Amino acid sequence: MADLELRRGLPAPVDRVWHALTEPDAVAAWFWPARFHTAVAVDLRVGGRYRIAGQTAGIAVSGEYLVVDPPHRLDFGWQWDGEAEQTRVGLLLRGAGQGTALVVRHTGFADEATRDQHDLGWSDCLDRLPDWLATH
Repeated sequence: MADLELRRGLPAPVDRVWHALTEPDAVAAWFWPARFHTAVAVDLRVGGRYRIAGQTAGIAVSGEYLVVDPPHRLDFGWQWDGEAEQTRVGLLLRGAGQGTALVVRHTGFADEATRDQHDLGWSDCLDRLPDWLATH
């Protein structure tokens, strides 16, 4: 199994970053490019489910929330529509000065190639987050 860990320093307090990661309208606004017309559904509780769908891109990912500890920890399953592989994502947030340190740990990949694809995808998504935080 191959794992992935990404770290970001974000220019917003922990509560605002938590909001950006858990509120459907917020996630839809930054997660994928606007041209994807992203739709997000969230039932934010342990055992609840989420779904992020890029409607014009024909892609979607969904899963079950495994740990919900506002505003510091969120763990959830991750499964692409039409794919058998299910992995796990853990998000850790902690205050860092006036901002937030975010750690994304994505585990359970069957191979390094799949992990590397997700590394690129997560990096692309997370690169949009600071701009969204600065304007919302």
